[in-house]
Amino acid sequence: MKFRVERDALADAVAWTAKSLPNRPSVPVLAGVMLRVTDGQLGVSGFDYEVSSQVSVEVQGDADGAALVSGRLLAEITKALPAKPVDIAAVGAHLELVCGSARFTLPTMPVEDYPTLPEMPASAGTVDAAAFAAAVAQVAVAAGRDETLPMMTGVRIELNGSTIAMLATDRYRLAMREMQWRPDDPEISLNALVPARTLADTAKTLGPLGGDVTLALAHGGAGEGMIGFAGGTRRTTSRLLDGANYPPVRSLFPASHNAEARVTVASLNEVVRRVALVADRTTPVLLSFSDEGLVVEAGGTEEARASEAMEATFSGESLTIGFNPQYLLDGLAAVGSQNAVLSFVDAFKPAVISPAGDDGEIIPGYRYLIMPIRVTR
Repeated sequence: MKFRVERDALADAVAWTAKSLPNRPSVPVLAGVMLRVTDGQLGVSGFDYEVSSQVSVEVQGDADGAALVSGRLLAEITKALPAKPVDIAAVGAHLELVCGSARFTLPTMPVEDYPTLPEMPASAGTVDAAAFAAAVAQVAVAAGRDETLPMMTGVRIELNGSTIAMLATDRYRLAMREMQWRPDDPEISLNALVPARTLADTAKTLGPLGGDVTLALAHGGAGEGMIGFAGGTRRTTSRLLDGANYPPVRSLFPASHNAEARVTVASLNEVVRRVALVADRTTPVLLSFSDEGLVVEAGGTEEARASEAMEATFSGESLTIGFNPQYLLDGLAAVGSQNAVLSFVDAFKPAVISPAGDDGEIIPGYRYLIMPIRVTR
């Protein structure tokens, strides 16, 4: 194997592939990235039996072949190279990399020991890449991080006709985003529970590429239990989590509300951040709504307290409700609009944050539910 490639293209491809490699692989070869040159195309791939990543890059190929090298080491090296073309050649049990006056020799691992990458499942449809990336970011923030509850660490994707819905919850908050997409089958009805971290990393990478993302999801037969995403020259597959007993979380959204507040997202974000400086990790921030606006308060150890008033348009009976400050900030960051509407049933029931337009009307498509923390005053 021998080829020449542009440094930026190589660094991007290796960095993206190496990002999903395991820190402590069960077998050494899983820490490697596979470099395979065929007919002027370099394929860079990684696989840990759960997530596979593949990207192709145009190269000047002198000799076809394959080599398996440490992914993280190669990523660090390619990122640090000068902005010049890179010459790479497999020589015996080593990979030689030359860029300008920089020269590296890396040990290779046996190519024959590397597992075969899974095939992409059948295409289910396409969605705008930038819109998909934004939607995933809005939802993945609410996914759980406790690996002892694997079901909560996923994002549930529901494909129903021309609507795609994504939901995630860690039991203390719930995010849901609905958007339009272009299914291959107009009557499609499929659900999948995708690891949130994998989905977020994939969407963040594919979004800036523009164009469309292809969602590949099998229903029975080959590829079942996997989902695939393809955009540009990149594709990734991931195993699905077991979502057979995923709770009916949509029912958590209240059917009606008794009070509503309209706020400027940036203002509330700043106030909550300032006031929360005195709060312990388990201490809520208190939001007191009335006809006069909003007062945000928090108290910490050693009698440290903070409060700040801000403008808010409120309708309903006066209300004081407590929230985990980080969960509240996450929700405000995720709405993706300058204004937001906070809807309440009472101080002990879940509240819902929705994006709003300049006219104060709710923009449909996204909702972020947050459980209150009971407080005594």
